[in-house]
Amino acid sequence: MILVEISTVMMVLCSAVPAILFMLNLRRYQPPRFGDSSERAAVLIPTRDEELTIGDCLRSVLASREVDLEVVVLDDDSADRTVPVVMSIMAQDSRVRLVQAGGLPRGWNGKQHACWALAHETTAPVMLFLDADVRLQPWALARCVAARRASGVALLSGFPRQITVGLLEWMMIPLIHFVLLGFLRMGKMRRTADPAYAAGCGQFLLVEREPYFASGGHGAIRETRQDGLHLPRLFREHGYRTDLVDLTGLAEVRLYTSARAVWLGLSKNANEGLAAPKRIMPLSLLLLGGQLLPFLALLFCVSLWVQAVGMQRPIPWLEYDVQSAVLVTLGLTVAVIASLLPRLLAMRRFKQPLKSALLHPVGIGLLLGVQWFALLRQRMGAPVSWRDRIYASETGEEI
Repeated sequence: MILVEISTVMMVLCSAVPAILFMLNLRRYQPPRFGDSSERAAVLIPTRDEELTIGDCLRSVLASREVDLEVVVLDDDSADRTVPVVMSIMAQDSRVRLVQAGGLPRGWNGKQHACWALAHETTAPVMLFLDADVRLQPWALARCVAARRASGVALLSGFPRQITVGLLEWMMIPLIHFVLLGFLRMGKMRRTADPAYAAGCGQFLLVEREPYFASGGHGAIRETRQDGLHLPRLFREHGYRTDLVDLTGLAEVRLYTSARAVWLGLSKNANEGLAAPKRIMPLSLLLLGGQLLPFLALLFCVSLWVQAVGMQRPIPWLEYDVQSAVLVTLGLTVAVIASLLPRLLAMRRFKQPLKSALLHPVGIGLLLGVQWFALLRQRMGAPVSWRDRIYASETGEEI
């Protein structure tokens, strides 16, 4: 009986703490405001087999307002029509340039090498590393340039609206905001340059030129696969502040286009995030205890109550201690509500599907499955494959 009550209290805490932090962060995580956007900005886009997305991406960038920009696209040995698509847009707008990667040096991850090479192709004081599948609204770039300048941070990042179509997409991709706002102390992040509070999105990284090169930029994280985490951490390790803004209304992206891509895409970066060996066990226990077990335990309690009422006799549980059973059931109900509340708030704020929020515990189960799958692959020494490149699982180096 005491064990059941203690377990219930732990589940309430594991669900309530992230819910409270999520609500606090939701007020802090705001869209960038209008301001002085007179700094010249270079939009740097690495591409590899992006013929289906690069055209829309470039057209959206070139439609940007109130900002002086240039666009540099780096082609990393594409085997499709990426280059012809870019060249056709170049012929219409002189602000676009195309450069070639020239092969991937040993010891480099493909994207990190592409971004490092792109940074050397411009002298602009502000650089935006933008994924080729992101589409910007006309005011997105100007507002982010102004926000970075006003806040004085060296790196500004944000998560675009995530378009989800397939089953695994809408089950798992919306969890990005839940994990970000439910487990990051944004107040602490903004008050200090502590690397422990580093966070960012590799799809959109706006950086100041001088701090970028002073810290080593992508060259200092060449073997990693997740620049959205490692580049902000690198800046903070060198004493520069970083920040996050909400890009939901200013940019959008469809991150993956199939269930297989979702699973492999999330698992390829997992070992540098939630599935890091020192992090995966406590985070798994926290997510299980606060986001999955309360639903299962409450269903069990309800089934016992229904059984007891139907048989018209005391509940056959906890040595017939009805008062304890009521308190445990109420506690589990609180835990379930606390678990669902962030997802329902995110549904409205970040334009996420209702079905994803309602199936939150299933999504958490899938997320944990991806993390442990990634860790198991790493322990077995299995290589990571992405965009027809195979990397060593430990270092990220192409093999």
